[in-house]
Amino acid sequence: MCNLYSQTTAQEAMRRLFTGLEWSDAAGNLEPGSIYPDRLAPIVRHAGNGLELVRARWGMPSPPSVLKTERDPGVTNVRNLASPHWRRWLGPAHRCLVPVTSFAEPKKGGKQWFGPAEAEKPMFFAGIEVRGWQSLRKVKDGPTIDDLYAFLTCPPNAEVGEVHPKAMPVILTDRDEWETWLSAPFEIAAQLQRPLPDGALRLLDAAL
Repeated sequence: MCNLYSQTTAQEAMRRLFTGLEWSDAAGNLEPGSIYPDRLAPIVRHAGNGLELVRARWGMPSPPSVLKTERDPGVTNVRNLASPHWRRWLGPAHRCLVPVTSFAEPKKGGKQWFGPAEAEKPMFFAGIEVRGWQSLRKVKDGPTIDDLYAFLTCPPNAEVGEVHPKAMPVILTDRDEWETWLSAPFEIAAQLQRPLPDGALRLLDAAL
């Protein structure tokens, strides 16, 4: 499962990807780098009549049935969209885009990084988000209220399948796909839960 990715795209460059749409930036000064579970990271989500760039915490609420204590570390990757637990967050209001420049999958002896085969190709994970969720993420912190997110997974394409044969993140690379994921009825948006075409990714020695 993808539990590490990098995001190095400048905020202004992200804004330009959505030219013509109302846009606000509430993310503060974003430092590029690697992103791990339970950390704050940028997402693009709905705000009023437009979109906003904000920081949210990586890890959606876990299904109660899998929790053994009150602590909920969060779910980073979502696959089963038929689950009642996820169904409440699949409408357009809870969909988001997660900026990514490269991502890693575990392999024997370390990690394999993947990036777009076309240099500078913009990529977003297809994400879902919830705002103002109270949970116990870390015992030392006590209950906290957070904006949370996770992203969808799907069967792997050829490049990822060589390393991780079970799944890869759902990656969207075109504006039409971004707009469909954010706004289309679920039966249409759900069709985007599919792997990138073979050849769309390249193997990297390190994060982009």
